[in-house]
Amino acid sequence: MTVVTVPVGLGARAYNVLVGPGLLDQAGEQILPFLKSRRVAVVADASVQVLHGARLAASFAKAGIKADVITVPSGEASKSFEQLAILSDQLLALELDRGDLIVAFGGGVIGDLAGFAASIYKRGIDFVQIPTTLLAQVDSSVGGKTAIDTPRGKNLIGAFHQPRLVLADLTVLDSLSDREMRAGFAEVLKYGLLGDASFFEWLEVHTPAVLARETEALAEAVARCVAMKAEIVAEDEREAGRRALLNLGHTFGHALEAEIGFDGALLHGEAVAIGCAQAFRFSVSQGLCSGQDAERASRAIAASGLPTDIADLPGMPFRAERLVHHMAQDKKAEGGRLTFILARAIGDAFTAKDVSSAAIHDFLLTEGAVP
Repeated sequence: MTVVTVPVGLGARAYNVLVGPGLLDQAGEQILPFLKSRRVAVVADASVQVLHGARLAASFAKAGIKADVITVPSGEASKSFEQLAILSDQLLALELDRGDLIVAFGGGVIGDLAGFAASIYKRGIDFVQIPTTLLAQVDSSVGGKTAIDTPRGKNLIGAFHQPRLVLADLTVLDSLSDREMRAGFAEVLKYGLLGDASFFEWLEVHTPAVLARETEALAEAVARCVAMKAEIVAEDEREAGRRALLNLGHTFGHALEAEIGFDGALLHGEAVAIGCAQAFRFSVSQGLCSGQDAERASRAIAASGLPTDIADLPGMPFRAERLVHHMAQDKKAEGGRLTFILARAIGDAFTAKDVSSAAIHDFLLTEGAVP
C-alpha cells in the first residue's frame, strides 16, 4: 500500500509523519537529508533492538550512515533521572556534535527519554522518531512532548522538542503482544471520543480489524489519529489551549499510574482507557453529558478488551485522598484548582479549569475508592 505523509505545520520547524508498511527498511534514505555528516546515534528499546535492529542497521548501511546503538531497558521505569544520566553520558562518550542526529527507536518510553536527552544534549540536537508501538505511532511520537517521570508523577520533568521526521512502520506492530496492542488502541479511541464522532463510529465497527493488525484498517486508524494530532499541534504547540484536549483521560489515568507504580502492572494505555471512561462518567455526574454517551464510550473501551473501572485493577481499594493528591501534582493544575478534560458528548470534549478537589473526591468514592 502507499505510504501516507501527514505534515505537522510548524513553520521553520515543520516535519512529516510517514505512515505505512516497510518504512524501517527505508529509514536510511529517509533520514539522510537531515544529516550534516553520515552519523547517527540510535537509542533503542532493548527488546525492540533484538526484534527489529537488524532491519534498521541494514537500511543505514545501505545509505552509508554510521550508526552507534545505545540500548535502554524496556519498560516505563527507564523514564527516570537515573536512566537519563546514563544515556546522556553514553551520548557524550560517542562525541556526537550538534550536526549529528539521535534516532529514537522504540515505544513511547524511548521517544520521551531519547527526545528529552536530545533537547538537552549540548543545548539541543536533532532527533528522529521511529515509533514501534501503536500508542507511540498515534500519539507520543508526534508533537514534540518529551519527558521523564519522577516519584511525584508522570512526565513532570521535560521539554518541548520537535523531531525532524517520524517514521511509523506498520509492520513492526506485528511483534507487539495483544496487551500492548490494546493499550495503544486506548489512545486511538481517545481521538474519536475527544473530537471526532464519525471516527468513533468507524472504530465501533472496525475495532476487531485494527486489533487484528489488518493493514488497511490499521493504516486508516493510525493516519487519522496522526492527522488529527498534527492539526492540533500546529494550532497549539505548547498546550496553551486546544492541545490540552489530547489529555482526555490522562489526569485520572496518571493518578492511577502514580499510585500503582511504573512496574508494568498497569500500562499507560490501560490507565488512559479507565481515565476516559471516568472522564465521561464524571461529566455525567456534573450534568454535562448524557448517560447514554458515557455508556457508549465505556462499551467501546470494554469491547477492545481494555479496563473501564478501577475495580478492574490490582491494588484495590484505592484511597480517594491519595488519587486526588496525585491529580494535584498534574502539570495542568493551576492555582490549587484541578484541570480536567471533560465531555459534553462523544466527539465534544472541553477543558474544565474549575473542578474542585471535593467533587473529584466524592466521585471517586462512587467509583469504588475509599476515603
